[in-house]
Amino acid sequence: MKKEVVAMLLAGGQGSRLYALTSNVAKPAVPFGGKYRIIDFPLSNCVNSGIDTVGVLTQYRPLELNSYLGNGQPWDLDRSDGGVHILPPYQREGEQGTWYKGTANAIYQNIGFLDLYDPEYVVVLSGDHIYKMDYSEMVAFHKKSGAACTISVLEVTMEEAKRFGILNVEANDKVYEFEEKPPQPKSNLASMGIYVFTWSKLRQYLIDDEADPNSSNDFGKNIIPNMLNAGEVMMAYRFSGYWKDVGTIESLWDANMDMLSRNSGLDMYDDSWPIYARTPIKPPHITGPDSSISHSLVTGGCRVEGCVANSVLFHSATVEKDADIQYSILMPGATVKAGAKVYYSIIAEGATVEAGAEVGSAPNGGEGWGIAVVAGGVTVGEGAVVSPKAMVREDVKGGERV
Repeated sequence: MKKEVVAMLLAGGQGSRLYALTSNVAKPAVPFGGKYRIIDFPLSNCVNSGIDTVGVLTQYRPLELNSYLGNGQPWDLDRSDGGVHILPPYQREGEQGTWYKGTANAIYQNIGFLDLYDPEYVVVLSGDHIYKMDYSEMVAFHKKSGAACTISVLEVTMEEAKRFGILNVEANDKVYEFEEKPPQPKSNLASMGIYVFTWSKLRQYLIDDEADPNSSNDFGKNIIPNMLNAGEVMMAYRFSGYWKDVGTIESLWDANMDMLSRNSGLDMYDDSWPIYARTPIKPPHITGPDSSISHSLVTGGCRVEGCVANSVLFHSATVEKDADIQYSILMPGATVKAGAKVYYSIIAEGATVEAGAEVGSAPNGGEGWGIAVVAGGVTVGEGAVVSPKAMVREDVKGGERV
């Protein structure tokens, strides 16, 4: 059962900054890019990197995520030796069951799972990032440097650096200081929340951290500083490809729009590094005689009778005659009826925009502008108006303005 590398994928986040989109699903299960879900990216990275044992740590609203993962077959992780394992919080003998208190506590609660495979190295990943990355190269860098911990970093602007955990490094990329969201950053090397640990080292730090009643049980706040203070060798691994944390409405919308851009760096047509997904079987999409589709992704099962431009349509979306969709995302089963207008918006799964309604608007330069969101299953009534930046969680009556 021994494995050289085991990946632990943190997928229990509530995703509160995605508001209406995560009312009923965990953030990693949010649909992305026409046919994927966010978690498809780190899972596919694992398989493409040769990592065949992945623990997925679920917590908030796990039902849809668990159902989506199933036995791991779409990602070639349906294996008797290794494969994908769903790891929710659980109650141990003599203890009360608790939710994962932090990222480090989540791994601590699954020490037994890791001990089962007794890995040399543990790769800790987040379930809410869009990127392609070969983890085997990062593990090789970690091994060669003899580090206890290697942290993947991305160069950002100095202004952006204030929002990240920042690593300050020596000439050989050995980390000598870690700063969490510094007001005056000393470098622009931002932590991506992707770690490689030597398991024998990490195991003891997790145990010690759990014994500290004042700890936040978090990698960035506790484990990384503790390892640095103890003099452990810690390295920064530089990543230069496309990477986006889709933890906000704006970043999720941006990343979907990046799917339409040839120069964004997010290449979904690279056969050497496919992104796998559990895709429902649907008929081909169909367009009506008066339809117009330009610069858009339209997935199987869609019916388009109206105008779609610069938009992403997931399976089974419907755009009726004279409806106008611009710079928007229609998630699975979304319906926009005749004459409705949807601009710069996200219409979630199974939501309906009735005839003549208007959702969102084009940018106007004002502070009140932003992406409008209609939550899953919600109906925007006939002739209703949903303002830019609005988060609609309940049905909107016909003619009403929100």
